[in-house]
Amino acid sequence: MEAVIAILGLLFVLFVVAGVLLTVKAVKAAKRGVDRTVAQARRTVEDTTLRARQFAQPGVPAELAQLRLSLRTSMRATQEALRAGAAEDPSLQEALALFERLSAHGHELDDQLKRLEREPDKVSVAARLPELRERTERITESAESLRWAARDRARKFADDDLTTLREQIDVEAGALRHWVDDPLAGSGKGAPGSAAPSAGAGAAPGSATGASGTSPGAGAMRDWAADEPPAITAKDPRSRIAYPWEEKARRTEGTA
Repeated sequence: MEAVIAILGLLFVLFVVAGVLLTVKAVKAAKRGVDRTVAQARRTVEDTTLRARQFAQPGVPAELAQLRLSLRTSMRATQEALRAGAAEDPSLQEALALFERLSAHGHELDDQLKRLEREPDKVSVAARLPELRERTERITESAESLRWAARDRARKFADDDLTTLREQIDVEAGALRHWVDDPLAGSGKGAPGSAAPSAGAGAAPGSATGASGTSPGAGAMRDWAADEPPAITAKDPRSRIAYPWEEKARRTEGTA
């Protein structure tokens, strides 16, 4: 009895632990979903603000907003392309690792541009714009190089697969049309729809025939056909097989 109680208690504890683990996993998954949603909403709001500032505040603020938008757009597009490609092509993992290193430089530059937006000394900021523009172009060009390389690789694989598929289809189509190259088709042997030679087509010139144009054996063939019984004849009831379960027919009167 004590063993049964111990087993039941252990099962209860296991169920409780499993329930707690499932609850924790569900909470973490929900939290990650909320975090992704919040981060995406924050990025959308910030991008919209930068676009508005680019047109509403000319000069240094517009230049800083344009640099940040260019940097953020390029880095985000490259990240999405590499992550999507790495899921199908493991060789892109190295490119993704390089992008992570490049992304660190991008985050650093974006933070610097964000701080300069609040800088009251616009003259000093304007003096640093050429250097900031150059850094932005170097990072975005590197990101675009990785992005287009991944796209070209995916397109090359798709083209190779299409070429291989076309070759296989051509081979199968040729196999389905094998009768075109049949060596017997030209000789009339075994070709579909070939007509059999007529009875007189193969007779040698000068062969002996009767006065009526028929061969001497034609009369014998007619006599044999006349003596031969029809191909389908009625069965003789006397030769029918009698089965044990059938009742014998009664003998008629006057039969010996």
